[in-house]
Amino acid sequence: MVKSKMNSEDVLRLMKERRSVRAFKEDPVSDEAIEKILEAARWCQSASNNQPWRFIVIKNKDIIKKLSKFAIYGSFVKQAPLVIAIVANKDTAPNWFIHDTSMVSHQICLMAWSLGLGTCWIGSMNRDKAAELLGLNAEEHLTTILPIGYPKSIPGPTPRKELQELVSYLE
Repeated sequence: MVKSKMNSEDVLRLMKERRSVRAFKEDPVSDEAIEKILEAARWCQSASNNQPWRFIVIKNKDIIKKLSKFAIYGSFVKQAPLVIAIVANKDTAPNWFIHDTSMVSHQICLMAWSLGLGTCWIGSMNRDKAAELLGLNAEEHLTTILPIGYPKSIPGPTPRKELQELVSYLE
């Protein structure tokens, strides 16, 4: 058995306390925080360790405003001082690029939260227009954009199903 140096209760608390944030302060995100977030992303698992991702760190307010127009329910994106675009290379992992970049996105969200930063997964968006704005190649897929910043407020927890509703055992 592998013995982690981390306290499992702290990890579980981080996961339970993370929220989707849709209102951000104007305060910039430090380069040190960005580097920690990207380092956490770099260490994410991926199918066959293909790591079919790249990240576009966006601080340019004009580009962020344009991206917010492509996010169908994400007009709040324009408030964020930082956006990280999660880009998959479809050729590197043709069967797994969506899975891999979804996992790396969540890893970014958890690290950001641990640094006192809020994020929100953007699912519904015009990916074609956003990809064009970001200059993506034909073999690249824009999985999501993650607005990141210091929360103006922290939403309460959303309801969760009870564990016994979700789990069955085969023994």
